[in-house]
Amino acid sequence: MPSRDPDRPNILFILTDDQGPWAMGCARTPELQTPNLDRLAASGARFENFFCASPVCSPARASILTGQIPSQHGVQDFLEKGNSDQLPRDGRSVQFMKGASSYVQVLAANGYECGLSGKWHLGDSAAPQLGFDFWNVHGAGGGDYNDAPMFTDGSLYYPNGYVTDVITDHAIGFLEDQSASDQPFSLNVHYTAPHSPWEEGQHPQSLFDQYFNNCDFASIPDEPIHPNQVALRQMVGYTPELRREALSGYFASITAMDAQVGRLLDWLEARNLLESTLVVFTSDNGMNMGHHGIWGKGNATYPQNMFDTAVKVPSLASQPGRVPAGQVRGEMLSQYDFRPTILEWLGLQDVTGLNLPGSSFAAELAGAPAQANRPVVVYDEYGPTRMIRTGRLKYVHRYPDGPNEFYDLEDDPNEKANMVDDPSRSIDIAQLRSQLEEWFLRYVDPEIDGAAQPNVGCGQIDRIDSGEEAFLGELVFGTKGP
Repeated sequence: MPSRDPDRPNILFILTDDQGPWAMGCARTPELQTPNLDRLAASGARFENFFCASPVCSPARASILTGQIPSQHGVQDFLEKGNSDQLPRDGRSVQFMKGASSYVQVLAANGYECGLSGKWHLGDSAAPQLGFDFWNVHGAGGGDYNDAPMFTDGSLYYPNGYVTDVITDHAIGFLEDQSASDQPFSLNVHYTAPHSPWEEGQHPQSLFDQYFNNCDFASIPDEPIHPNQVALRQMVGYTPELRREALSGYFASITAMDAQVGRLLDWLEARNLLESTLVVFTSDNGMNMGHHGIWGKGNATYPQNMFDTAVKVPSLASQPGRVPAGQVRGEMLSQYDFRPTILEWLGLQDVTGLNLPGSSFAAELAGAPAQANRPVVVYDEYGPTRMIRTGRLKYVHRYPDGPNEFYDLEDDPNEKANMVDDPSRSIDIAQLRSQLEEWFLRYVDPEIDGAAQPNVGCGQIDRIDSGEEAFLGELVFGTKGP
């Protein structure tokens, strides 16, 4: 039986794809049904100011696992190529994570059984990497929800069924295999939900119909399309009918995923493992579903956007007996804080000499009052676009020549008024820019500095240090998709 020791707990890390920070019932979106996420929040902590390291999937996922920022680990856009030479639409396998260090490797070295079920999307999907032993992963990272391409034991296969259910089936299979072991486990369950596609037929019909026929989506802004919107592969949001279809599919995918989270929690509860398992739930990046007139995440516009709806992520954590129930925390936290937090929570020493930017929030997770010495600033990057965010102020700097943005979030929480040219805020802007530049100078690897890359959000196809072209660069704007 897996560990029952609350001081040497198991880890269940659940990661979704493109879930906005608003996209849970417990996050003040009452029309979205997420009873199991609400249950998880009620049993532990919900963090209201949790930020991704980059508002697009692959860089954020690499940062969660390594604790590094994209300008350190080198994955700086979603991987359009390099996932596998066995995939017909890809044709190459690239180990983007070769030489990287992950917190999972530290756990494995300390006796944890480590598994990954679901989305990897960090290159060479056929090969287990970064400390995972159990490996049953999505081949590409996105696409149709039925009969999705998966890899296990180095081989590509296409399991029948809805991919959210398939990922959970594999995760529970891993858990069942641990039942005969007295070693603790660390299981990452990475869903592709609620990433597009959202049209009818992709998600359980009863859920789609429930939202399409009965929901008015009153909590979701209905605004004109943003002038910098990049065309999507599927027509999304451009008419009232398309808006209703997209939101119905998005909501349906989350409610379907929520049911699978319930299966995982029920498995732990039935075996009396909830008190000895730290359950973390979060997303790789946020999502605009009409917010700001944008449909998508950071790369839904060009230049890439850093609106809070794109850079904030939902974040829940529970371990009854160690994490006080019902907490709603307001600390400024980032995905690069996960590595030090998990290792401190488990009482494990990290690898030295890595120059990691994060700091542990284990004390806050355990219910400690807000710490006076806790960093009150978070940073974000997407290629040449960088952000510094305090509790009140946000500055977005784009290299080399802008356009830049500045918001006072106390007066303008919805980021409607860009005050970067307001002379009365010039001192604030200069201070934030200096702080941003000093921080990134401290942590970037100059050889792969994202600010110097031709990354326009169209996808990464090779390692930056490969000597080959690393990024795609063709943009299409407006309603005419590629």
